[in-house]
Amino acid sequence: MPTKYTRLLSLIFTLFVLPVATHAGEITNGETPDYTRHWAAILCVIVFVIAYILVILEDQIHMRKSKPVILAAGIIWAIVASLFVQSGDLHTAEAAVRHNLLEYTELFLFLLAAMTYINTMDERGVFDALRVWLMSNQFSLKTIFWLTGLLAFFISPIADNLTTALLMSTVAMAVGGSNHRFVTLACINIVVAANAGGAFSPFGDITTLMVWQKGVIPFQDFLVLFIPSLVNWLIPATLMAFALGKGVPDEVTGEAVVKDGAWIVVGLFIVTIIMAVSAHSLLHLPPVIGMMTGLGLLKIFGYFLKIRGRFKAFWVSGDMLRPAPDEFNGSNKASKREEYNIFQSLARAEWDTLMFFYGIILCVGGLSVLGYLTLISQAMYIDLGPTWANILVGILSAIIDNIPVMFAVLTMYPDMSEGQWLLVTLTAGVGGSLLSIGSAAGVAVMGQARGIYTFFAHLRWTWAIALGYIASIWVHFQINAELFS
Repeated sequence: MPTKYTRLLSLIFTLFVLPVATHAGEITNGETPDYTRHWAAILCVIVFVIAYILVILEDQIHMRKSKPVILAAGIIWAIVASLFVQSGDLHTAEAAVRHNLLEYTELFLFLLAAMTYINTMDERGVFDALRVWLMSNQFSLKTIFWLTGLLAFFISPIADNLTTALLMSTVAMAVGGSNHRFVTLACINIVVAANAGGAFSPFGDITTLMVWQKGVIPFQDFLVLFIPSLVNWLIPATLMAFALGKGVPDEVTGEAVVKDGAWIVVGLFIVTIIMAVSAHSLLHLPPVIGMMTGLGLLKIFGYFLKIRGRFKAFWVSGDMLRPAPDEFNGSNKASKREEYNIFQSLARAEWDTLMFFYGIILCVGGLSVLGYLTLISQAMYIDLGPTWANILVGILSAIIDNIPVMFAVLTMYPDMSEGQWLLVTLTAGVGGSLLSIGSAAGVAVMGQARGIYTFFAHLRWTWAIALGYIASIWVHFQINAELFS
């Protein structure tokens, strides 16, 4: 005799699955049926749209962006699996979701290793040293404007655009003080520069990383986007510089404490990047293998840092190592708290962002299996043509977010020349600068300079950023013309 809960679950299953069974297309000749007009597939689209609206409203409703997309991913794949099971296909959905999970795992581990290195450099005081140097040299406001932009452009290809934008905006706010006009212009400049700098390196943005890991563009070929990316930043920066006026910031004093091993960590990070590139280019292994090996090196170095810190608590007497009295009676708690622990750097990773990628990849993957990305690919890359489609991708990146847009393009995998793949990499990377909400860097800086750098403050300079966007595309076509054949 079934319980009332069992009867309720049976009723829900019947109401949900039976209509699916009556409408699902039959699979013939091993081809996946087109479900785009099926009510259950349309429901998947509605679920995704609702989830993404909640992502966009993150700052207003104070719900982390990973929560709605993870739930949406589960709902979408439950519907997708039900459609295929009821049509007699027991394997397609499972194979598709495993493929998506593999792509996510590679991205997750790669980013986790990179974030751990960045957090370790931050903990060791590397970024504080740079910030204090900029603030204590009494540069003019215009010089600080150009220096923060230039550093954002050249640091973001290695440390990613989000971290770079947060670091440089901290400097701009500390130097600008109550000069809100300077802080606003400097923050816009930093966001544009960080996004532009991230566009010519696989390590600069999630979108470029996805393109590289997919094997679409070799590592060295991203460098041909250097000049277009530079143009994308320089044009709006030059126009904004005219609005700065003259002035010298108030004197700022400060001292950065660079801890033991800080510069060795920087060196290990460079070695890790080389290993990731070599694993992909020379050994034809996923780049994540090199990154995780580099993380292993950091863990071993962290162990020696910890041992070295503990040995400082000992003094040598003859051939005997004896503990210094203060270290074991609890009077030196401060030094114990400062003991390096790499798992604290791991814990400080952007877990909400990492979980957000899981939700996005699985949501887009589910919609792809249903046939929606095929329709979009036809409309954009066949009807519009690859050039206009790739320019549109950049504009969409400013409104939606470049990560789901680029993942959708990679999933569609249109037949394009390398020049066109570089174009979509460029536009997806720099297109987010058109609006403050178009990139992770912009959103993060809005939170950092709350009430000063705002959506509408950025919007007033969108015309200048758009000129840089158009010019960068034109420059790419001019200097990389041979790649479009």
